[in-house]
Amino acid sequence: MTDRSEDRHPTPDRAEENAFFPSPYSLSQFTSAKSDLGDAHYPDAYRGGRWKILMIAADERYLLMRNGTMFSTGNHPVEMLLPMYHMDQAGFEIEIATLSGNPVKLELWAFPKEDDAVQGIYRKYLDRLKQPLKLSDVIEGRLGNASDYIGVFIPGGHGALIGLPQSRDVKAVLEWALRKDKHIISLCHGPAALLAASIGEAKADSPFKGYKICVFPDSIDAKTPDIGYMPGPMPWFIGEKLREAGVEILNDDITGRTHQDRKLITGDSPFASNNLGKAAARALITEAAAL
Repeated sequence: MTDRSEDRHPTPDRAEENAFFPSPYSLSQFTSAKSDLGDAHYPDAYRGGRWKILMIAADERYLLMRNGTMFSTGNHPVEMLLPMYHMDQAGFEIEIATLSGNPVKLELWAFPKEDDAVQGIYRKYLDRLKQPLKLSDVIEGRLGNASDYIGVFIPGGHGALIGLPQSRDVKAVLEWALRKDKHIISLCHGPAALLAASIGEAKADSPFKGYKICVFPDSIDAKTPDIGYMPGPMPWFIGEKLREAGVEILNDDITGRTHQDRKLITGDSPFASNNLGKAAARALITEAAAL
């Protein structure tokens, strides 16, 4: 019997022509049936009932690679659900929006299926993942001086590269968050969405110029086709684009590192999901107590 765990060929996605999931080998190396979710106990959790988190999620699945293949992606479930779990346990309701109002796309091949807590937070928010708000409607009706959002969360996964960095709606939310001194939370490939803040701006005026962040390294993205994680070279590299916008990237590897610069909290990879969730929960509890 052939050991498929050594197979480095990307797995075809039968739902789309020339599209692929990660290879069996790469899944054996970078996914697990259980996550490292832990330390999500918040005796001082927020109980006020008002403050919420706005999560902006990916609603597109296929990332077109430079060689013409497509990577079947979306939001990484660990990078989405572990921070959600911490923020939810810390007392904050999470409202979910996509650019189109269409369902959130998830990389279910990375779902930790034997993790009861992750399964639980997924089920709790499943209806909102399937029927999210449309981001433009959020901007029109739920932002402003009296907004109930205390922070914005942008999960990771390569799906964050599709549409979010080019969206003027994302730009409007980021500008609102910066103007109102709200927390912005993201990890792995999610910080690609920060590029939206620079749409129409001169490089010298990029809103995140001078910020320090953690993000998934370009050097690793460049190597993942070698093990079949992606079916071809990246169409563009997020670190390169963020540096052009004046952002300083602190990490060149993936160790689970997180960093907070002002109200921006970032993490380097799926390995940072639990740490990011804890950092966000603590920051938000402190913020809510001061309001």
